[in-house]
Amino acid sequence: MKAECSVEKIKEALTQVERITGKNLTLPILSAVLIIVSKNQCKLRSTNLSIGIEIDIPAKVTEEGVVAVKGDIIAQFFNTIKTQGTITLESVNDNLVITTKESSSTIKCLPSEDFPTIPVVESVEYLIQNKKFIDGIRSVYYSASISDIKPEIASIYIYKNQEDLVFVATDSFRLAEKKIKINSQVEFPEILIPFKNVVEIIRVLQDGTGDLIVRATKTQISFTDKERGIYLTSRIIDGIFPDYKQILPKEHITEVTVLKQDLLQALKLSNIFSDKFNQIILKVDTESKFLEIDSKNNDVGENTIKVNIKCSGENISMSFNQKYFLDCFQSISEDTVVLHFTQTNRPMTITGGVNNSFLYLVMPLNR
Repeated sequence: MKAECSVEKIKEALTQVERITGKNLTLPILSAVLIIVSKNQCKLRSTNLSIGIEIDIPAKVTEEGVVAVKGDIIAQFFNTIKTQGTITLESVNDNLVITTKESSSTIKCLPSEDFPTIPVVESVEYLIQNKKFIDGIRSVYYSASISDIKPEIASIYIYKNQEDLVFVATDSFRLAEKKIKINSQVEFPEILIPFKNVVEIIRVLQDGTGDLIVRATKTQISFTDKERGIYLTSRIIDGIFPDYKQILPKEHITEVTVLKQDLLQALKLSNIFSDKFNQIILKVDTESKFLEIDSKNNDVGENTIKVNIKCSGENISMSFNQKYFLDCFQSISEDTVVLHFTQTNRPMTITGGVNNSFLYLVMPLNR
């Protein structure tokens, strides 16, 4: 194997693939990056068996071949060198020789034949704008459970509903739902992507500007970004997501409309005084048109802050986890938010002031 390619492109690709290498002591080959040189390109591939990635880099190929090298070693090497322009990769006696204008380095190889294959997902193509898909995932993923005890909620649920692709996540204490308008008439299967893989999917795909080719089966989903030469695949959870629509309130007794920035600042201030449970108390006074937020910590002090609101319905007082409340603001781009209260021990829902594509539900705390 011998090829010449851009240092910058290899660095960029290694930043993506090295993160996905595995740390499995019984399968040390998972710590490797597989380098495949053929025709006019160099492929970098890695996997931890749950998620896999392959990135194509243009190359001037003298001799085709395949090598596997430890991902952390080669990534550290390229992060350290200051060489500009091109670099030569060559396999010599089970070693990878990397030659620059200033130096020559030899890295020991691992048995490339032990490297597992990355699934090729064969199903109907689903074309969606990269930014839309990432927006959908990013709007909800923080609400997923981080515990694998219940894998069906330690995941992002994606399904198609007429003209919407719907993204949902919950950890049983709060739930986020985001709807993305799409034009495709192709059916999309209901899938559950593991939370840990979703974090990597966002990281790898977030800078894309074109369309994603998405393919999904009952066990795997793949994403192809042709513009950037990226192929990413993830396993799918075998399980059933909770029937969350059963807990969505059908009506409310109090509605509050408030400027997002005002509420955000009030919550941040309340956080300084909240207790170990991040507890805050919301009080809606429909006559004076105030939302009062109380927080108290016996070791720090206490705070009460009032925010001007538009409201209708009944006065209400409820306790919530301040962190859960604050998390959803990253998913609302509008200047105003709307809070809906049903009754004292029932969930509160939050939406944008005009656009209802995002819905957030938070369970109250028992005082």
